[in-house]
Amino acid sequence: MAKTTVIKASSRASIKVGDSFYTVEFGEEKSIQDKDDIEAEKATLWEECNGEVDRQIEEIVKMFKDRKK
Repeated sequence: MAKTTVIKASSRASIKVGDSFYTVEFGEEKSIQDKDDIEAEKATLWEECNGEVDRQIEEIVKMFKDRKK
């Protein structure tokens, strides 16, 4: 039986602003120790990746809102 030693996740999203589309992506890889709870580690990794993509999209939206002022 194989043992998981590394987990990887990548999150990507696109947003349309005006006539343009912007795509952001973030990925991360983590080494796992035998004693770690892999399911908890996967959940945390997905949360971190999705959170970073959300943050990047928020920056894009803010940038365009600030330009309109």
